[in-house]
Amino acid sequence: MRRLAFGGLLLTIVAVSPALPVPGRSGTATPPPTYSDAGIEAQLARIYAEIEKNRIEQALSLTEALLRQHPNFRLGHLIKGDLLLARSRPISTMGNAANAPADRLADLREEAVARLQANRQRPSANAVPRYLLQMPPDQKYAVVVDTQKARLYVYQNEQNGPRFVADYYISHGKLGADKAREGDKKTPVGVYHVTTSLPRQKLTDFYGSGAFPINYPNEWDKRQGRNGHGIWLHGTPSDTFSRPPKASDGCVVLANQDLDALAKNLQPGLTPVIISNEIEWLSLDDWRSERAALNKKIDDWRTDWESRDTGRYLRHYSKKFQSGKQGYEEFAQQKRQVNAGKEWIKVKTDNLSMFRNPGKEDLVVVTFEQDYRSNNLSNQMKKRQYWIREDGTWKIVYEGAA
Repeated sequence: MRRLAFGGLLLTIVAVSPALPVPGRSGTATPPPTYSDAGIEAQLARIYAEIEKNRIEQALSLTEALLRQHPNFRLGHLIKGDLLLARSRPISTMGNAANAPADRLADLREEAVARLQANRQRPSANAVPRYLLQMPPDQKYAVVVDTQKARLYVYQNEQNGPRFVADYYISHGKLGADKAREGDKKTPVGVYHVTTSLPRQKLTDFYGSGAFPINYPNEWDKRQGRNGHGIWLHGTPSDTFSRPPKASDGCVVLANQDLDALAKNLQPGLTPVIISNEIEWLSLDDWRSERAALNKKIDDWRTDWESRDTGRYLRHYSKKFQSGKQGYEEFAQQKRQVNAGKEWIKVKTDNLSMFRNPGKEDLVVVTFEQDYRSNNLSNQMKKRQYWIREDGTWKIVYEGAA
C-alpha cells in the first residue's frame, strides 16, 4: 500500500486546531456557520482529504485542476511533485524531491499549514474582533489582519454590528510584527487607514495588480518613537501566485486575485486597517457593552466641555497628554484662558468611529466630525483622539486634526 506520510502530518496539525471560539458570558463556544467556498483553502482541504484516504490518483487529479486555475501556485506544484513520487515510493515528509532547497520547502510547508488552518478556523457570526467598536455610516468595510495566522479578514458595517464577509491568505514581515524602525523587516501593529490607491500602471511588476498605502507611522507610533514608511497592502509579481507567510519587508501582501476582490471594498481615506499579532474576539453582547461604555465617556467629555467648567472638562485628559509640542500643563492653561471668555459653548459630534488598538497599550482611537460653536467662535473639523485607560478609567492622551 502506498502511504503519503506528509499528508497525515499536515492534517493532524490542522485537525487538533479547534474552530474559532465565540467568547461570551457563558464561556461556551458556538460552532462557526458555513460561509461561501474559501477558494484555494477549500481546494487544498479536499486534496489532503484524498491523501489521508490514500487515494493518490484522486488527489493528483484535484491538484492538477487547481494548477490549471493557478499555474503559478508553487505550493500546488510541490504537492503535485510529491504525489507523482508517491506512485513509486513512500514519502516521509512534504517536499521529497532530491536536492530541494531546505529554506523554500520550509516556507511552503508554513504556507500549507496556514491555509489549511484558515479553512477550519473561520470566524463565527456570533463573534467580532474586539477592535471594531464603532464605524460611521459612510464607512462600508473594515479590514483586520492577523499576522500570526497569516490572514486578512473583511467586515461589513451593519446596524447590528460588524459582519464577516471574506478572508484571505496574506504574507507579512520577514521578521514578524511590531514594527519599530525603518528597515527592521517587520509589519506594524496598530490602527491605520488606507490613504490612497496606486494602480498597476504606476507601479513596477513587483507590486502586482495594485497597492493601497496605509498611514504608518500614525500619531501614536510617532509618540512611541517608531519610524519607517511605505507600508502598503499590495499584490504579487506576475510570475508569483502567493508568497510565504513571512516574506515581505513589512507590507501586507495578497495574491493578485485576492487584492482585486479586496479593492472593491476599500475606501481610500476612510477604510480602517487594523493589524494585530493575534485577534481578540468578543461575543456580540460583550462588544455592545464595551462600545456603550466608551460612547458614554465620549459624550461625558462633550457635555463637560459645553458646561464651561474647565476642571470637569480637564478630568477627561491624561496628565501624559501630548499634542504636537503641547503637553498637559500648556493645554490646561490654554483651555482656562479660552473658557474665561465664553458665555456659552455647544459641541456636536457626528460620524464617530472607535477602534481599539491591538498593541500592548489599552488604547482606543476615536475619530469624528466636530461642530464647535460659542458666543465668539464657530468652526468645524475632523478630529482624532487617542483614549488610554488609566487607573480604571478612560482618558484622552492625544488630540488633533484627523
